[in-house]
Amino acid sequence: MRRNHITKGLLLACVWLLVLSGCGSAGDNNSVQAATDASAPTITIQMMHLWPAGLSAQQYKLVSQIIGEYEKEHPNIIIKQEVLENEQYKNKLKVLSASNDLPDVGITWAAGFIEPYVRGGLFAPLDDILQGAQLKDKFVKSTTEAYVVDNKTYALPLEMNISPIFYNKEIFAQYNLHVPSTYEEFKSVVRALSSHGVAPVALGNKDRWTGSIWYMYLADRIAGSETLKRATKGTGYFDDPGLVRAAAEVQTLVDMNAFNSGFNGLSYDEGKSEFMDEKAAMYLTGTWELPNFTTNPEISQTFKDKVGFFKFPMVEGGKGSFNSWVGGPGVGLFVAESSKVKEEAKAFVEYFVFKWGQASVTSAGVIPATKVDTTNEALPQLYVELLNELNNASSITLFADVQMKPNAAQVHLDMIQALFGKAVTPGQFAARHKEAVAKGN
Repeated sequence: MRRNHITKGLLLACVWLLVLSGCGSAGDNNSVQAATDASAPTITIQMMHLWPAGLSAQQYKLVSQIIGEYEKEHPNIIIKQEVLENEQYKNKLKVLSASNDLPDVGITWAAGFIEPYVRGGLFAPLDDILQGAQLKDKFVKSTTEAYVVDNKTYALPLEMNISPIFYNKEIFAQYNLHVPSTYEEFKSVVRALSSHGVAPVALGNKDRWTGSIWYMYLADRIAGSETLKRATKGTGYFDDPGLVRAAAEVQTLVDMNAFNSGFNGLSYDEGKSEFMDEKAAMYLTGTWELPNFTTNPEISQTFKDKVGFFKFPMVEGGKGSFNSWVGGPGVGLFVAESSKVKEEAKAFVEYFVFKWGQASVTSAGVIPATKVDTTNEALPQLYVELLNELNNASSITLFADVQMKPNAAQVHLDMIQALFGKAVTPGQFAARHKEAVAKGN
């Protein structure tokens, strides 16, 4: 029996020698790496966002930078990006939600937009990381509330936006035009530019929310922000005389040729290019475009130096405030409830939002939703002036298509395009809204 044990022991020793010699031929470092990989399996987090390199260069660069830093600090985690432009992103989000196949981390909008995803159990609550050590008390007041449903927070905002009218200072100077403070002065500027064959305003209204901003400002300045907010929330009505008059003023601007040719068939980016290519003198959009006017190295400094802004003008006899803005919390990050790596995805979101805050100011020119000390930063003057306007705003009315319930928002967008295309009267525009909001979905 003892001899058998010795024989077996010798055989085992020989086997181990063969194994060790084999490992040695592959190199000791590889053995150590194999052991490390085995102890820390690779985790892939799928992230889908809407900042393509060509259209949103600074945001894309920043996202990639934060991802790179996170992967370096967490070598067993890979963040895989899928990048789509705005409307493609929204459409794909709907498709993926229908099959409960959302990415682990993605972009969402607030208020009415987020609600059906929450009701469908598609987004995970993020209150634990919102109250965690890294993000607690870091957000600008009232920014996260827009992502709350039934007292739970389902996304964390990255941006805070207002919507100024950007203008080309060189074109204004060429025709001896001055920044308007009243709506009548604004219409005089439109007439002057149009008479010289220059498109007064750049607009791509195929995406419809772009035209909605024009309607919202006219509604705000004529009927007042509270009337507008009540109508979009369903506690008031779009057939308020001030809101009907705002719709009529939209069609007045169309009749004056205020917008570039073919505007109702152009996408947001095609409309934007009318301003970027200096074919149009003015452009109403959100401060998410600030990077293109301040920090984007792909845009010539010569053009950036030409860009100024002004507030939407006051309408004589209107109830609005000159310091009232259309805007609000920008896009936010969600984590899919069905994610197989939900905790890892939440940890990444917490890290991403924290890093985005300061870096978005200094490298991207974006106004973040988190508190950032900019006193010691050398920032572009345009950025500083708009940040000050945001801080001094008397009220900020959230974009209508984001604020309204999904079906009502769809009607709103369809009616906006019909209004700009003069396919409906202002009265019909108001009646369709009233009907849609009354349905409550």
